[in-house]
Amino acid sequence: MILTSRVVWAKFLAGITLFALCAMSLTGHASTDDELWIVLQKAAVAARALSYEGIFVCQTAQQSKSVQITHLFDGKNEFARNVVLDGATREVLSQGNNLIIYNQKNEKIVIEKRRGQNMFPAILPLNFDSIRDNYTLHSSTQERVADRQARVLFLEPKDRLRYSYKFWIDSEYGLLLKSVRFNQRSEIIESIGFNRLSLLNSIALDWFTPKIDSKKNYVMEDEPVILPDGKLSVTWEIKELPAGYRKVDQMVRMVPGKPYPIMHMIFSDGLASVSLFIEPTNKSGKTKVALVTTGSTSFYAGVNNGHLVTAVGEVPEATVVQIANAVVISK
Repeated sequence: MILTSRVVWAKFLAGITLFALCAMSLTGHASTDDELWIVLQKAAVAARALSYEGIFVCQTAQQSKSVQITHLFDGKNEFARNVVLDGATREVLSQGNNLIIYNQKNEKIVIEKRRGQNMFPAILPLNFDSIRDNYTLHSSTQERVADRQARVLFLEPKDRLRYSYKFWIDSEYGLLLKSVRFNQRSEIIESIGFNRLSLLNSIALDWFTPKIDSKKNYVMEDEPVILPDGKLSVTWEIKELPAGYRKVDQMVRMVPGKPYPIMHMIFSDGLASVSLFIEPTNKSGKTKVALVTTGSTSFYAGVNNGHLVTAVGEVPEATVVQIANAVVISK
């Protein structure tokens, strides 16, 4: 582990310990529930504050892929490089919240810029208030993942508007080693976990560059045009969101192939997220209303006062339907 990571990690552990001592002084003892949430909070920080490299495997009913990850924290900034090892060549480089994706498409390398996303193992938020309000947490016995001892935690929703999770947390460093997501029938819909992991002992960034074939042509993908909210010719409001979900982002954008701007909003409960799109209906043909689930992703599209409202996210069907139906449109 690099020295800066040791310092950050030590300070974090000291802060968590102080929090636990304060809780004990107020209640006379630290509850088991609080101890478990502290373990999960450590995992959220460890994924960002430690420097490591390894290979993890992501499996769904539709596909399985291996990803090589290198992550470094230099005391101030995060750097990461993810390389998909199966199928078409794909690399993701990130610095803080800025992502650059390199995709091989035919004889070209297409470069895309994206906003930051929580990628494994940094899938847990730093703020747990909403999660504690909407999930319960309990523990199981220790198990071994990637040749490391891990503590097993179960995160279960208090309603049917979210999925449940099983986490394996490294017993020594607190890093999330594996995550499994279950649907409402307790069936595994996604599994992602390390099969090889080691800590970095260097702050060199010579690896922080794409390794895709430099002989191919690199093409920058056109970035979506973001417009002021006033450019959308419709008045709308959101009412009665599912418990725990709140709007975390909003933009009006032009999309290739569309002659009009589209409103895009993102809602989250801190762990799960849903994208909501509002656009005028297609006057040249009949707009389809649909509710579809593929793996962990649910998709719902409905018509609301002359507009197509679409909600999509890795949540149960009831959640996307409820969020889409929370939109009130007035012309």
